[in-house]
Amino acid sequence: MSNLNSSVSSLFGLLTLAHRSFPGKTAFVYRIGDEVLEVTYEKFFEDVLLLSKAFKTKKIDAGAKVLLLSGNRYEWIVTDMALMSLGAISVPRGSDTPNAELEHIVNHADCDFLIFETEALYQLHLELVGSLSHIKGIFVIGGGHLHNLFGKVYSYSELLKDRSITPDEIEHFLALEEEIKPDDVLTLLYTSGTTGMPKGVILTHRNICHNIRVLPDQIRLTGDDLWLSILPSWHIFERTAEYLSLSRGSTIVYSTLRSFAADLEKYRPTMVATVPRIWESIYEKVQAGLKKQSPKKLKLFNLLVGISIRFRYHVRFLKKHLPRFEKINWFRGACLNIRSIIMVFALFPFFLLARNRLALVRKKLGGRLLVAVSGGGALPSYLEEWLDAVGIRITNAYGMTECSPGIAGRGLSCPVIGTLGPPFPETELRIVNEQGEILPPGQEGEVQVRGEQVTPGYYDDEESNRLAFTDDGFFRTGDLGKMTISGELVLTGRSKEIIVLSSGENINPVRIEGALGLFPFVEDAVLVGQDKKGLGALIVPNMEKLKEYLLEKFGIADHSEENLWDSEDIHERIRKELNKKLEPGKGFHSYERLHKIAFLKQEFRLGEELTNTLKKKRHVIENKYREVISKLLK
Repeated sequence: MSNLNSSVSSLFGLLTLAHRSFPGKTAFVYRIGDEVLEVTYEKFFEDVLLLSKAFKTKKIDAGAKVLLLSGNRYEWIVTDMALMSLGAISVPRGSDTPNAELEHIVNHADCDFLIFETEALYQLHLELVGSLSHIKGIFVIGGGHLHNLFGKVYSYSELLKDRSITPDEIEHFLALEEEIKPDDVLTLLYTSGTTGMPKGVILTHRNICHNIRVLPDQIRLTGDDLWLSILPSWHIFERTAEYLSLSRGSTIVYSTLRSFAADLEKYRPTMVATVPRIWESIYEKVQAGLKKQSPKKLKLFNLLVGISIRFRYHVRFLKKHLPRFEKINWFRGACLNIRSIIMVFALFPFFLLARNRLALVRKKLGGRLLVAVSGGGALPSYLEEWLDAVGIRITNAYGMTECSPGIAGRGLSCPVIGTLGPPFPETELRIVNEQGEILPPGQEGEVQVRGEQVTPGYYDDEESNRLAFTDDGFFRTGDLGKMTISGELVLTGRSKEIIVLSSGENINPVRIEGALGLFPFVEDAVLVGQDKKGLGALIVPNMEKLKEYLLEKFGIADHSEENLWDSEDIHERIRKELNKKLEPGKGFHSYERLHKIAFLKQEFRLGEELTNTLKKKRHVIENKYREVISKLLK
């Protein structure tokens, strides 16, 4: 099938390939209420054709820009493909997009048509819609009777009353493929943005087809695989995963945050693509569940995890499957090999016991999970080690909206844990210093990338385009990283996220926030301290777990939440405990310790403090809590 994929030059080619190759196979599984529905590849093709035909009657044609405001649902991918077939440019966004951001996107992209997921969502943005006199048509996916004689609003049920398809219509539809060229614009994706208003990333058919061509082999994707989908379909990470599934005849089951754990056990997926926070949630649920059963069970479980981690570490050391940034002299290498051989033999019987016991976690995740793709943010090292210890193969991937998204990944052929693997095929990647000089392995610099997956630029934004590309055509990612001597990428931070203390030390907040996340009462943490003498942390606590921790650790049984918010004594005790994870012996510098902490009373919310892939919008958080930060770090 990889040879067939290589012949696909447009997303329309992907649709027709899937229809010809797997007509009777199940493509999608989704719920409407309590009813579970299955859609074959043939039915999917027909649904796309019908919607394309209906859109055409409402004057959607090549070059039209169409806002698609919707959460995950089967109709999303049908709409996406129907717009693509007409040469229209989709401008997708999540249904929880704030009104101000939505107004910016609609006006900046100069959208011609609007599609809303539900009638309630349409009503929510009615004031904005009323101000857009140039809009030619509005469509509602889940609405009832909405159209009136002089109106331009239609529900999908009204659009699709006639579901008949003639042979001539099929022939005409298939002929549309000839009109779509590789460099035609497929979509405008407005980045969620951890800084400022989102920018419109232009992605072409060529960009997307690069991913369809090179990524399936990285995870050995076949038609027997079943994906469990949980991320927003409009986001490029999930969107590409769905395209990959279509390219090999796999099946996608649409899940939700609420049903994800149950769906893992019910559908027993072989593939899952999600973000680090979902894995953090699974980790926390396992820990909390064992603790509830018995603190001794939790201690035994964590002991077995520790044994598995140490055993796997020494096996990988002997196989040279750990990240190395410089060569080790032969004498030191020989001594370290002897040490690892001794440890492997000593730990082996305990590892066998651990592997059998830890298999219960894999069973909870369905028992068939071959690959768990983690992208959309850095996976903390403790979490990668934990997942590896319980026997889950993580494919830690690195990408950006601007790269459709694939840049690098630790695919199944890359055994070097703790890295993002090598660049994907047909991708050039380099690490450069501030002067633009290419750096050797082990030295940190900016990650730059060039390849067919890279965007031609940002829509109507000459200044951003000038800053984003080098003179020789490499895209400046803004990420900091370094290469191992065997060619794998390790990210070390984000240039725009680096905190610089008044003393001049540069600090990567992600590593420290990951370490703080090990504490059960830390729901979220944001490091602050730009231009200050020392660091502070804004912590979103789980209050029940915080009370439990204070009782177990210090014997403090005061359950007054007001006291927990305001008590300097409690803050100081917690700060000292947090700093125990940030000691030099654990890889941190003395200036990376916390000087002060503050508990926040509100959790971070999607669309406000968090992007749709659950990354923290630091500028929003720092602006919202600037008074707290000012008092914290006087």
